[in-house]
Amino acid sequence: MSAARRRAGNWRGLLLAGAVWLGASAAWGQDVVTVTGDRRGEARDAAIIPAAVINAAAIQSVGAQHVSELLNRTAGVNINRGNGAEHLTAIRSPVLTGGAGAGSFLYLEDGVPLRAAGFANVNGLFEALTGVAGGIEVVRGPGSALHGSNALHGLINILTPDPAITPSHAELELGSFGRARASGVLARPGEGVSALLAVETQHEDGWREDAGLDRVGVLARADGTAGDVRWQWSASIITLNQETAGYVTGASAYEDRSLSRANANPEAFRDAVAMRMALRMDGEWGSGWSWSLTPYARGNEMDLLMHFLPSQALEESGHTSVGLLVSAARDFAGGRITFGSDFEQTSGYLREIQARPTIFSFVQGDHYDFDVDARAFALYAQTRWQVGDSLALQAGLRAEQTRFAYDNHLAADTVGRFLRLGDRDDRYDTLTPHAGAIWRLDADHSLFGRIARGARAPQTTELYRLQAGQEIDAIEPETLDSIEAGYRLSLGDDGRLELTAFSMAKRHVFFRDADGFNVTDGRTRHHGVEAEFDYPLTQAWRIHLAGTWARHTYDFDRPVGTASEVIRKGADIDTAPRWLWDARLVWRPHAAWSGELAWSHSGAYFTDAANAHAYDGHDLLALRLRYAPSERVELFAAVRNLLDEPYAERADFAFGNERYFPGEPRAITIGIRVTG
Repeated sequence: MSAARRRAGNWRGLLLAGAVWLGASAAWGQDVVTVTGDRRGEARDAAIIPAAVINAAAIQSVGAQHVSELLNRTAGVNINRGNGAEHLTAIRSPVLTGGAGAGSFLYLEDGVPLRAAGFANVNGLFEALTGVAGGIEVVRGPGSALHGSNALHGLINILTPDPAITPSHAELELGSFGRARASGVLARPGEGVSALLAVETQHEDGWREDAGLDRVGVLARADGTAGDVRWQWSASIITLNQETAGYVTGASAYEDRSLSRANANPEAFRDAVAMRMALRMDGEWGSGWSWSLTPYARGNEMDLLMHFLPSQALEESGHTSVGLLVSAARDFAGGRITFGSDFEQTSGYLREIQARPTIFSFVQGDHYDFDVDARAFALYAQTRWQVGDSLALQAGLRAEQTRFAYDNHLAADTVGRFLRLGDRDDRYDTLTPHAGAIWRLDADHSLFGRIARGARAPQTTELYRLQAGQEIDAIEPETLDSIEAGYRLSLGDDGRLELTAFSMAKRHVFFRDADGFNVTDGRTRHHGVEAEFDYPLTQAWRIHLAGTWARHTYDFDRPVGTASEVIRKGADIDTAPRWLWDARLVWRPHAAWSGELAWSHSGAYFTDAANAHAYDGHDLLALRLRYAPSERVELFAAVRNLLDEPYAERADFAFGNERYFPGEPRAITIGIRVTG
């Protein structure tokens, strides 16, 4: 990475930060409600936990081909798109992979986890119907006492559409690379029961060879009352069938379009199905008490050809769960106290089979075949109280226990590089407190701050999918200690500014180093500043900015045999750009027309642990236009990567090579939406 390029990226970020401050001179305040900090809902700008909210109108206007298009519009978030529906997540973190990538982020639907904590998936967001969602909430940093294992670096809560206020509609979109996306919502509001059925389908031929995608999701929801009890029932099923393309290798290989389109693994695939059902019931009793009860069930299965390994083994995995979320809250003069308990029982399995002949230490035949029964139980308490007219305090504590019962169906031995443990039981206990405050200086200005600890139990694949010479007895739950402080400015009735600074330290970081051995006592540090700005320039023009400067570093030394992967204290963690910006200029001259010019910037980052190789980052433009010839019909179009910039969705250095997931060239989509 050139010093000039890095300086240019830094000055660009500083100039944008200055623009935020210079623009913050007039008026704020949409009364947006978020449910992530308090399951009963609280105003976003009164929340001590900073949360970004993407509402249904924004989801509709973006028409995202991939969930990264939506989430990367918020500060502190960097979703790296893979092939098809695949992705890797970063929220106040580097882009994480493996067990850390799966276990460091909590994905929810209406407050219920999409997956069991020990069976998470780095691609877990494909299991939610984001295209027809009623909203998306993003919490940066550890969750509250209400959120359990995996809410380490952050959480994403997908809200299902409310049948009482969601209009029936149908939408069709066609575009480059054989894209076809269709969705529909049939809603029936009622005095007693309101019901909704939503369908979302997506097809792509893929811009890379043999890299097609088919994804179908169906969601049903009904809301009603039974006596004094309010209830909400939902059920969904998602299916995914995709062909997969891997890395392209070589210096700046992503700049070569013919090389980028090629697929060295045309046989690779990922097939999956996920199902969920939940019933939430709310009521009141006694003097000032309210209660909530949510039983749920889920199941999922996935088949994956592991094209990224020499074995090209077939992985078959899945799990089924039943769970119960229980809480009781009491309002008192100036505050509320909440008590709760979460319980979940899960049965999961994993099989890995290599069909091709033995190559190196990748031995033909069965690698792993095991089941894991898991049980998670948590107790928590959280309170918020008002101290005078301007100061509010919040504190919470969560105690959680996770038990795994591992049952191996193969001989307990080592075959090639694969270590198969004998049957065993493991238990992990975590205690996660948090405390914070918000101080309203006046009607337009407020300060907030919080200290918190997040934790995650190990993933079952980290514990029981081992290689020769590895051990699991030293593994402890990862913990992350966080402190943050922020400032909110109300800019009249329709604008806002929020600045947040954070510093975090993570302990017991678990990962596999370049020599293939487990690291069980790693340490990392993370600190940065996030900015969110939303302001109407005129009646027809509006600007949105979301920016992040952050540095993520190793806090320990780790020598390995590969020079490019030697870890030194103070070095940047790989795949962790310091600068991330998203800027949007929105034009709405009258009700029939609207447009958006969006700019996204990903700064330079190192691609190996030793900071010897780097990717220079990229800048992308997108243009979206909408026209409504009548109240019921809307036409829309989008051009992504407007300037046809060669770029990498993800850059990496491994096995002595620079390698990339190449980004998609210019793509055009057009569509129509009809509201009933």
